[in-house]
Amino acid sequence: MYHAETVKEKFQLFLRIMWPIMVTQISLSMMNLVDTVMAGRVGTTDLAGVAIGASVWSPVFTGMNGVTLAVTPIIAHHLGRNEEHKIHNTVMQAIYLAFMIAVTIIIAGFFLVSPILNIMDLEPGVQHIAKNYLGGLAFGVIPLFVSNVLRNFYDGQGLTRISMFITILAVPFNIFFNYSLIFGKFGLPALGGIGAGYATGLTFWVILIASIFMLFKIDMIRRFRIFVDWVKPSLSSFKEQLKIGVPIGLSIFFEASIFSVVTLLIGAMFSTVIIAANQVVISFTTLIFMIPLSLSMALTIVVGFSVGGERLDNAKQYGFLGVLSGIGVLGLAAIFMFFNREWIASWYSTDPEVIRYAGNLFLIAILYQLSDGAQAGLQGVLRGYKDVKVPFFIAFVSYWLLGIPIGYSLARFTDLGPFGLWIGISIGLTGAAIGFLTRLRIIYRKQKELVASH
Repeated sequence: MYHAETVKEKFQLFLRIMWPIMVTQISLSMMNLVDTVMAGRVGTTDLAGVAIGASVWSPVFTGMNGVTLAVTPIIAHHLGRNEEHKIHNTVMQAIYLAFMIAVTIIIAGFFLVSPILNIMDLEPGVQHIAKNYLGGLAFGVIPLFVSNVLRNFYDGQGLTRISMFITILAVPFNIFFNYSLIFGKFGLPALGGIGAGYATGLTFWVILIASIFMLFKIDMIRRFRIFVDWVKPSLSSFKEQLKIGVPIGLSIFFEASIFSVVTLLIGAMFSTVIIAANQVVISFTTLIFMIPLSLSMALTIVVGFSVGGERLDNAKQYGFLGVLSGIGVLGLAAIFMFFNREWIASWYSTDPEVIRYAGNLFLIAILYQLSDGAQAGLQGVLRGYKDVKVPFFIAFVSYWLLGIPIGYSLARFTDLGPFGLWIGISIGLTGAAIGFLTRLRIIYRKQKELVASH
Protein backbone atom coordinates (compact mmCIF):
# COMPACT_ATOMS: atom_id res chain seq x y z
CA MET A 1 0.00 0.00 0.00
CA TYR A 2 1.16 3.55 -0.72
CA HIS A 3 0.12 7.17 -0.22
CA ALA A 4 -1.56 8.24 -3.47
CA GLU A 5 -1.06 11.85 -4.54
CA THR A 6 -3.55 12.67 -7.29
CA VAL A 7 -7.31 12.07 -7.30
CA LYS A 8 -6.83 9.56 -10.13
CA GLU A 9 -4.24 7.62 -8.12
CA LYS A 10 -6.52 7.61 -5.07
CA PHE A 11 -9.40 6.28 -7.15
CA GLN A 12 -7.21 3.55 -8.63
CA LEU A 13 -5.85 2.51 -5.21
CA PHE A 14 -9.31 2.54 -3.68
CA LEU A 15 -10.69 0.36 -6.48
CA ARG A 16 -7.74 -2.04 -6.25
CA ILE A 17 -8.41 -2.57 -2.55
CA MET A 18 -12.22 -2.48 -2.76
CA TRP A 19 -13.14 -4.82 -5.60
CA PRO A 20 -11.61 -7.97 -4.05
CA ILE A 21 -13.41 -7.13 -0.78
CA MET A 22 -16.65 -6.82 -2.74
CA VAL A 23 -16.14 -10.20 -4.39
CA THR A 24 -15.33 -11.68 -0.97
CA GLN A 25 -18.43 -10.22 0.68
CA ILE A 26 -20.73 -11.24 -2.16
CA SER A 27 -19.25 -14.75 -2.03
CA LEU A 28 -19.89 -14.93 1.71
CA SER A 29 -23.42 -13.68 1.20
CA MET A 30 -23.89 -16.25 -1.56
CA MET A 31 -23.42 -18.92 1.09
CA ASN A 32 -26.43 -17.54 2.95
CA LEU A 33 -28.29 -17.31 -0.36
CA VAL A 34 -27.56 -20.98 -1.08
CA ASP A 35 -28.76 -21.95 2.42
CA THR A 36 -31.99 -20.02 1.92
CA VAL A 37 -32.74 -21.05 -1.67
CA MET A 38 -32.04 -24.77 -1.13
CA ALA A 39 -33.98 -24.84 2.15
CA GLY A 40 -36.87 -23.09 0.39
CA ARG A 41 -36.94 -25.82 -2.23
CA VAL A 42 -37.56 -28.39 0.52
CA GLY A 43 -40.56 -26.49 1.87
CA THR A 44 -41.89 -23.35 3.53
CA THR A 45 -41.34 -24.80 7.02
CA ASP A 46 -37.65 -25.45 6.27
CA LEU A 47 -37.27 -21.94 4.83
CA ALA A 48 -38.89 -20.41 7.91
CA GLY A 49 -36.73 -22.54 10.25
CA VAL A 50 -33.53 -21.43 8.51
CA ALA A 51 -34.82 -17.83 8.63
CA ILE A 52 -35.33 -17.97 12.39
CA GLY A 53 -32.01 -19.74 13.01
CA ALA A 54 -30.11 -17.27 10.84
CA SER A 55 -31.80 -14.36 12.61
CA VAL A 56 -30.66 -15.63 16.01
CA TRP A 57 -27.11 -16.27 14.74
CA SER A 58 -26.56 -13.19 12.55
CA PRO A 59 -26.45 -10.44 15.21
CA VAL A 60 -24.32 -12.62 17.50
CA PHE A 61 -21.81 -13.34 14.76
CA THR A 62 -21.67 -9.83 13.32
CA GLY A 63 -21.46 -8.20 16.73
CA MET A 64 -18.78 -10.49 18.15
CA ASN A 65 -16.88 -10.56 14.86
CA GLY A 66 -16.81 -6.77 14.98
CA VAL A 67 -14.29 -7.14 17.81
CA THR A 68 -11.85 -8.80 15.38
CA LEU A 69 -12.45 -5.99 12.85
CA ALA A 70 -10.29 -3.80 15.09
CA VAL A 71 -7.30 -5.60 13.55
CA THR A 72 -7.83 -3.80 10.21
CA PRO A 73 -7.49 -0.14 11.36
CA ILE A 74 -4.75 -1.07 13.87
CA ILE A 75 -2.62 -2.67 11.14
CA ALA A 76 -3.40 0.15 8.68
CA HIS A 77 -2.18 2.69 11.27
CA HIS A 78 0.98 0.61 11.94
CA LEU A 79 1.78 0.61 8.22
CA GLY A 80 1.02 4.32 7.84
CA ARG A 81 3.50 5.03 10.67
CA ASN A 82 6.12 2.52 9.40
CA GLU A 83 5.67 0.31 12.49
CA GLU A 84 5.60 -3.09 10.79
CA HIS A 85 7.41 -4.71 13.72
CA LYS A 86 4.22 -4.39 15.81
CA ILE A 87 2.01 -6.35 13.40
CA HIS A 88 3.02 -9.89 14.49
CA ASN A 89 2.01 -9.33 18.10
CA THR A 90 -1.24 -7.60 17.08
CA VAL A 91 -2.32 -10.57 14.96
CA MET A 92 -1.31 -13.29 17.44
CA GLN A 93 -3.13 -11.58 20.31
CA ALA A 94 -6.19 -11.16 18.09
CA ILE A 95 -6.16 -14.90 17.33
CA TYR A 96 -6.12 -15.73 21.06
CA LEU A 97 -8.99 -13.32 21.63
CA ALA A 98 -11.00 -14.69 18.71
CA PHE A 99 -10.62 -18.23 20.04
CA MET A 100 -11.89 -17.19 23.47
CA ILE A 101 -14.86 -15.33 21.95
CA ALA A 102 -15.79 -18.36 19.83
CA VAL A 103 -15.70 -20.76 22.79
CA THR A 104 -17.83 -18.35 24.82
CA ILE A 105 -20.43 -18.20 22.02
CA ILE A 106 -20.63 -21.99 21.79
CA ILE A 107 -21.11 -22.38 25.56
CA ALA A 108 -23.69 -19.57 25.70
CA GLY A 109 -25.57 -21.03 22.75
CA PHE A 110 -25.80 -24.44 24.43
CA PHE A 111 -27.72 -22.90 27.31
CA LEU A 112 -29.64 -20.07 25.61
CA VAL A 113 -30.86 -21.25 22.20
CA SER A 114 -33.77 -23.38 23.44
CA PRO A 115 -35.14 -20.71 25.84
CA ILE A 116 -34.95 -18.04 23.11
CA LEU A 117 -36.84 -20.21 20.61
CA ASN A 118 -39.40 -21.24 23.24
CA ILE A 119 -40.24 -17.60 23.93
CA MET A 120 -41.15 -17.13 20.27
CA ASP A 121 -43.92 -19.75 20.36
CA LEU A 122 -43.06 -21.05 16.88
CA GLU A 123 -44.67 -23.92 15.06
CA PRO A 124 -42.98 -27.16 16.27
CA GLY A 125 -41.48 -27.95 12.85
CA VAL A 126 -40.02 -24.47 12.44
CA GLN A 127 -38.53 -24.52 15.96
CA HIS A 128 -36.97 -27.97 15.42
CA ILE A 129 -35.25 -26.87 12.21
CA ALA A 130 -34.06 -23.55 13.69
CA LYS A 131 -32.55 -25.21 16.77
CA ASN A 132 -30.70 -27.91 14.86
CA TYR A 133 -29.60 -25.48 12.14
CA LEU A 134 -27.83 -23.50 14.88
CA GLY A 135 -26.36 -26.74 16.24
CA GLY A 136 -24.78 -27.39 12.85
CA LEU A 137 -23.40 -23.85 12.68
CA ALA A 138 -21.78 -24.27 16.11
CA PHE A 139 -19.43 -26.83 14.55
CA GLY A 140 -17.75 -24.04 12.57
CA VAL A 141 -17.74 -21.14 15.03
CA ILE A 142 -14.08 -21.46 16.15
CA PRO A 143 -12.61 -21.69 12.62
CA LEU A 144 -14.86 -18.84 11.51
CA PHE A 145 -13.57 -16.38 14.11
CA VAL A 146 -9.90 -17.35 13.75
CA SER A 147 -10.06 -17.13 9.95
CA ASN A 148 -11.70 -13.70 10.20
CA VAL A 149 -8.68 -12.43 12.16
CA LEU A 150 -6.44 -13.67 9.36
CA ARG A 151 -8.69 -12.02 6.79
CA ASN A 152 -8.47 -8.69 8.63
CA PHE A 153 -4.68 -9.16 8.81
CA TYR A 154 -4.52 -9.52 5.02
CA ASP A 155 -7.00 -6.71 4.36
CA GLY A 156 -5.32 -4.27 6.75
CA GLN A 157 -2.24 -4.40 4.51
CA GLY A 158 -4.35 -3.80 1.41
CA LEU A 159 -3.85 -7.46 0.32
CA THR A 160 -7.56 -7.96 -0.23
CA ARG A 161 -7.12 -10.38 -3.14
CA ILE A 162 -5.96 -13.09 -0.74
CA SER A 163 -9.29 -13.04 1.10
CA MET A 164 -11.10 -12.97 -2.23
CA PHE A 165 -9.27 -16.06 -3.47
CA ILE A 166 -9.98 -17.98 -0.26
CA THR A 167 -13.69 -17.13 -0.23
CA ILE A 168 -14.23 -17.91 -3.91
CA LEU A 169 -12.56 -21.26 -3.24
CA ALA A 170 -15.01 -21.93 -0.40
CA VAL A 171 -18.24 -21.21 -2.33
CA PRO A 172 -18.31 -24.46 -4.39
CA PHE A 173 -17.57 -26.42 -1.19
CA ASN A 174 -20.56 -24.70 0.44
CA ILE A 175 -22.83 -25.53 -2.50
CA PHE A 176 -21.67 -29.17 -2.47
CA PHE A 177 -22.14 -29.53 1.29
CA ASN A 178 -25.60 -27.92 1.12
CA TYR A 179 -26.72 -30.09 -1.79
CA SER A 180 -25.45 -33.25 -0.09
CA LEU A 181 -26.83 -32.59 3.40
CA ILE A 182 -30.11 -30.83 2.58
CA PHE A 183 -31.28 -33.31 -0.08
CA GLY A 184 -29.44 -36.44 1.12
CA LYS A 185 -27.04 -37.01 -1.78
CA PHE A 186 -23.90 -39.20 -1.97
CA GLY A 187 -25.08 -41.51 0.80
CA LEU A 188 -25.60 -38.70 3.34
CA PRO A 189 -28.87 -38.20 5.27
CA ALA A 190 -31.48 -35.75 3.92
CA LEU A 191 -31.53 -33.18 6.74
CA GLY A 192 -33.54 -30.46 5.00
CA GLY A 193 -32.99 -26.98 6.44
CA ILE A 194 -30.90 -28.48 9.27
CA GLY A 195 -28.34 -29.61 6.68
CA ALA A 196 -27.73 -25.98 5.72
CA GLY A 197 -26.33 -25.32 9.19
CA TYR A 198 -23.90 -28.23 9.04
CA ALA A 199 -22.89 -27.33 5.48
CA THR A 200 -22.01 -23.79 6.54
CA GLY A 201 -20.08 -25.08 9.57
CA LEU A 202 -18.00 -27.38 7.34
CA THR A 203 -17.35 -24.51 4.92
CA PHE A 204 -15.88 -22.40 7.75
CA TRP A 205 -13.27 -25.15 8.28
CA VAL A 206 -12.36 -25.00 4.59
CA ILE A 207 -11.87 -21.22 4.87
CA LEU A 208 -9.62 -21.56 7.94
CA ILE A 209 -7.43 -24.23 6.33
CA ALA A 210 -7.00 -22.08 3.20
CA SER A 211 -6.28 -18.96 5.30
CA ILE A 212 -3.52 -20.72 7.25
CA PHE A 213 -2.07 -22.16 4.03
CA MET A 214 -1.68 -18.64 2.61
CA LEU A 215 0.31 -17.56 5.68
CA PHE A 216 3.12 -19.90 4.60
CA LYS A 217 2.68 -19.66 0.84
CA ILE A 218 3.23 -15.94 0.18
CA ASP A 219 6.63 -14.38 0.92
CA MET A 220 5.42 -10.96 2.02
CA ILE A 221 3.05 -12.64 4.49
CA ARG A 222 5.43 -15.38 5.65
CA ARG A 223 7.86 -12.77 7.00
CA PHE A 224 5.44 -11.90 9.80
CA ARG A 225 5.84 -15.49 11.13
CA ILE A 226 2.23 -15.93 12.21
CA PHE A 227 1.80 -19.34 13.92
CA VAL A 228 5.60 -19.70 13.87
CA ASP A 229 6.79 -17.32 16.61
CA TRP A 230 4.30 -17.73 19.45
CA VAL A 231 3.81 -15.04 22.07
CA LYS A 232 2.17 -15.15 25.46
CA PRO A 233 -1.38 -13.83 25.73
CA SER A 234 -1.25 -10.19 26.83
CA LEU A 235 -4.02 -8.43 28.74
CA SER A 236 -2.74 -5.05 27.59
CA SER A 237 -2.98 -6.16 23.94
CA PHE A 238 -6.48 -7.51 24.55
CA LYS A 239 -7.47 -4.15 26.05
CA GLU A 240 -6.13 -2.25 23.03
CA GLN A 241 -8.12 -4.40 20.63
CA LEU A 242 -11.24 -4.45 22.79
CA LYS A 243 -11.11 -0.66 23.20
CA ILE A 244 -11.59 -0.35 19.44
CA GLY A 245 -13.29 -3.66 18.69
CA VAL A 246 -16.09 -3.66 21.27
CA PRO A 247 -17.67 -0.37 20.09
CA ILE A 248 -17.31 -1.56 16.47
CA GLY A 249 -18.88 -4.88 17.38
CA LEU A 250 -21.75 -3.27 19.28
CA SER A 251 -22.42 -0.81 16.45
CA ILE A 252 -22.57 -3.67 13.96
CA PHE A 253 -24.67 -5.70 16.39
CA PHE A 254 -27.23 -2.90 16.75
CA GLU A 255 -27.49 -2.58 12.97
CA ALA A 256 -27.62 -6.32 12.21
CA SER A 257 -29.96 -7.00 15.10
CA ILE A 258 -32.70 -4.70 13.80
CA PHE A 259 -33.15 -7.05 10.84
CA SER A 260 -33.02 -10.08 13.12
CA VAL A 261 -35.46 -8.52 15.58
CA VAL A 262 -37.83 -7.80 12.71
CA THR A 263 -37.66 -11.47 11.71
CA LEU A 264 -38.13 -12.64 15.30
CA LEU A 265 -41.08 -10.27 15.84
CA ILE A 266 -42.65 -11.42 12.59
CA GLY A 267 -42.11 -15.00 13.76
CA ALA A 268 -43.93 -14.25 16.99
CA MET A 269 -46.73 -12.13 15.49
CA PHE A 270 -47.45 -13.50 12.02
CA SER A 271 -47.77 -16.70 9.97
CA THR A 272 -45.13 -19.03 8.53
CA VAL A 273 -45.81 -17.63 5.04
CA ILE A 274 -44.97 -14.10 6.21
CA ILE A 275 -41.83 -15.37 8.00
CA ALA A 276 -40.68 -16.99 4.74
CA ALA A 277 -41.51 -13.86 2.68
CA ASN A 278 -39.61 -11.67 5.11
CA GLN A 279 -36.57 -13.97 4.86
CA VAL A 280 -36.64 -13.67 1.07
CA VAL A 281 -36.44 -9.88 1.27
CA ILE A 282 -33.75 -9.87 3.96
CA SER A 283 -31.65 -12.43 2.10
CA PHE A 284 -31.68 -10.48 -1.17
CA THR A 285 -31.22 -7.01 0.34
CA THR A 286 -28.33 -8.41 2.41
CA LEU A 287 -26.71 -9.64 -0.80
CA ILE A 288 -27.05 -6.18 -2.37
CA PHE A 289 -25.74 -4.54 0.81
CA MET A 290 -22.44 -6.39 0.36
CA ILE A 291 -21.43 -3.72 -2.17
CA PRO A 292 -21.66 -0.66 0.15
CA LEU A 293 -20.30 -2.82 2.98
CA SER A 294 -17.26 -3.58 0.81
CA LEU A 295 -16.85 0.13 0.12
CA SER A 296 -17.03 0.71 3.87
CA MET A 297 -14.34 -1.87 4.63
CA ALA A 298 -12.06 -0.46 1.92
CA LEU A 299 -12.61 3.03 3.35
CA THR A 300 -11.43 1.86 6.78
CA ILE A 301 -8.17 0.62 5.20
CA VAL A 302 -7.33 3.66 3.03
CA VAL A 303 -8.55 6.23 5.58
CA GLY A 304 -6.70 4.46 8.41
CA PHE A 305 -3.50 4.37 6.34
CA SER A 306 -3.86 8.07 5.48
CA VAL A 307 -4.63 9.12 9.08
CA GLY A 308 -1.71 7.03 10.36
CA GLY A 309 0.53 8.96 7.94
CA GLU A 310 -1.12 12.27 8.96
CA ARG A 311 -2.47 12.88 5.46
CA LEU A 312 -5.93 14.12 6.41
CA ASP A 313 -6.77 15.67 3.04
CA ASN A 314 -6.31 12.22 1.50
CA ALA A 315 -8.59 10.72 4.15
CA LYS A 316 -11.27 13.33 3.39
CA GLN A 317 -11.11 12.68 -0.35
CA TYR A 318 -11.38 8.93 0.17
CA GLY A 319 -14.42 9.53 2.38
CA PHE A 320 -16.27 11.53 -0.30
CA LEU A 321 -15.36 8.98 -2.94
CA GLY A 322 -16.53 5.95 -0.96
CA VAL A 323 -19.73 7.34 0.56
CA LEU A 324 -21.07 8.79 -2.70
CA SER A 325 -20.27 5.52 -4.49
CA GLY A 326 -22.26 3.56 -1.89
CA ILE A 327 -25.29 5.82 -2.24
CA GLY A 328 -25.15 5.55 -6.02
CA VAL A 329 -24.91 1.76 -6.06
CA LEU A 330 -27.88 1.26 -3.72
CA GLY A 331 -29.88 3.81 -5.69
CA LEU A 332 -29.46 1.64 -8.79
CA ALA A 333 -30.26 -1.47 -6.74
CA ALA A 334 -33.53 0.13 -5.56
CA ILE A 335 -34.62 0.70 -9.15
CA PHE A 336 -33.77 -2.92 -10.05
CA MET A 337 -35.72 -4.29 -7.07
CA PHE A 338 -38.77 -2.16 -7.87
CA PHE A 339 -39.18 -3.59 -11.37
CA ASN A 340 -38.19 -7.20 -10.58
CA ARG A 341 -39.43 -7.83 -7.05
CA GLU A 342 -41.68 -10.87 -7.64
CA TRP A 343 -39.21 -12.39 -10.07
CA ILE A 344 -36.52 -12.14 -7.39
CA ALA A 345 -38.84 -13.72 -4.83
CA SER A 346 -39.43 -16.66 -7.18
CA TRP A 347 -35.74 -17.59 -6.84
CA TYR A 348 -36.32 -18.48 -3.21
CA SER A 349 -39.74 -20.10 -3.13
CA THR A 350 -42.32 -21.78 -5.33
CA ASP A 351 -45.16 -20.87 -2.94
CA PRO A 352 -47.36 -18.22 -4.69
CA GLU A 353 -48.34 -16.65 -1.36
CA VAL A 354 -44.70 -16.24 -0.32
CA ILE A 355 -43.80 -14.72 -3.70
CA ARG A 356 -46.70 -12.26 -3.62
CA TYR A 357 -46.07 -11.13 -0.05
CA ALA A 358 -42.30 -10.83 -0.58
CA GLY A 359 -42.96 -8.65 -3.63
CA ASN A 360 -44.97 -6.27 -1.45
CA LEU A 361 -42.27 -6.20 1.26
CA PHE A 362 -39.66 -5.29 -1.36
CA LEU A 363 -41.56 -2.03 -1.95
CA ILE A 364 -40.88 -0.99 1.66
CA ALA A 365 -37.27 -2.28 1.63
CA ILE A 366 -36.54 -0.01 -1.34
CA LEU A 367 -37.17 3.04 0.86
CA TYR A 368 -34.06 2.70 3.00
CA GLN A 369 -31.49 1.85 0.31
CA LEU A 370 -29.90 5.33 0.05
CA SER A 371 -29.72 5.74 3.83
CA ASP A 372 -28.19 2.29 4.18
CA GLY A 373 -25.50 3.08 1.62
CA ALA A 374 -24.65 6.38 3.31
CA GLN A 375 -24.46 5.06 6.88
CA ALA A 376 -22.29 2.09 5.85
CA GLY A 377 -19.73 4.29 4.13
CA LEU A 378 -19.66 6.87 6.93
CA GLN A 379 -19.05 4.15 9.54
CA GLY A 380 -16.13 2.86 7.47
CA VAL A 381 -14.56 6.33 7.39
CA LEU A 382 -15.00 6.81 11.15
CA ARG A 383 -13.36 3.43 11.86
CA GLY A 384 -10.41 4.54 9.76
CA TYR A 385 -10.00 7.40 12.24
CA LYS A 386 -10.31 4.83 15.09
CA ASP A 387 -13.35 6.81 16.19
CA VAL A 388 -15.73 4.14 17.43
CA LYS A 389 -17.26 5.11 20.79
CA VAL A 390 -19.56 7.95 19.69
CA PRO A 391 -20.66 6.03 16.55
CA PHE A 392 -21.65 3.19 18.87
CA PHE A 393 -24.04 5.49 20.77
CA ILE A 394 -25.37 6.92 17.50
CA ALA A 395 -26.10 3.39 16.28
CA PHE A 396 -27.80 2.44 19.54
CA VAL A 397 -30.08 5.49 19.57
CA SER A 398 -30.92 5.26 15.85
CA TYR A 399 -31.64 1.56 15.66
CA TRP A 400 -32.98 0.72 19.11
CA LEU A 401 -34.54 3.94 20.42
CA LEU A 402 -35.95 5.05 17.06
CA GLY A 403 -36.16 2.23 14.52
CA ILE A 404 -37.37 -0.75 16.56
CA PRO A 405 -39.90 1.04 18.82
CA ILE A 406 -41.45 2.94 15.89
CA GLY A 407 -41.55 -0.18 13.74
CA TYR A 408 -43.09 -2.30 16.50
CA SER A 409 -45.72 0.36 17.25
CA LEU A 410 -46.69 0.59 13.58
CA ALA A 411 -46.90 -3.20 13.26
CA ARG A 412 -48.82 -3.69 16.50
CA PHE A 413 -51.21 -0.78 16.62
CA THR A 414 -51.91 0.03 12.97
CA ASP A 415 -53.08 -1.91 9.92
CA LEU A 416 -49.58 -1.88 8.42
CA GLY A 417 -48.65 -5.23 10.00
CA PRO A 418 -45.12 -6.43 9.06
CA PHE A 419 -44.75 -3.43 6.72
CA GLY A 420 -44.61 -1.22 9.83
CA LEU A 421 -41.50 -3.03 11.04
CA TRP A 422 -39.73 -2.30 7.76
CA ILE A 423 -40.73 1.37 7.95
CA GLY A 424 -39.08 1.41 11.39
CA ILE A 425 -35.87 0.02 9.85
CA SER A 426 -35.91 2.83 7.27
CA ILE A 427 -36.25 5.49 9.99
CA GLY A 428 -33.44 3.96 12.06
CA LEU A 429 -30.99 3.78 9.14
CA THR A 430 -31.76 7.37 8.10
CA GLY A 431 -31.18 8.60 11.64
CA ALA A 432 -27.87 6.73 11.80
CA ALA A 433 -26.66 8.24 8.51
CA ILE A 434 -27.38 11.77 9.76
CA GLY A 435 -25.65 11.08 13.08
CA PHE A 436 -22.53 9.55 11.49
CA LEU A 437 -22.17 12.47 9.06
CA THR A 438 -22.36 14.96 11.93
CA ARG A 439 -19.76 13.01 13.91
CA LEU A 440 -17.40 12.78 10.93
CA ARG A 441 -17.40 16.56 10.49
CA ILE A 442 -16.47 16.97 14.17
CA ILE A 443 -13.73 14.33 14.20
CA TYR A 444 -12.14 15.67 11.01
CA ARG A 445 -11.82 19.15 12.55
CA LYS A 446 -10.29 17.66 15.70
CA GLN A 447 -7.74 15.66 13.70
CA LYS A 448 -6.83 18.76 11.69
CA GLU A 449 -6.13 20.70 14.89
CA LEU A 450 -4.12 17.79 16.32
CA VAL A 451 -1.89 17.47 13.24
CA ALA A 452 -1.42 21.27 13.07
CA SER A 453 -0.25 21.33 16.69
CA HIS A 454 2.59 18.85 16.01
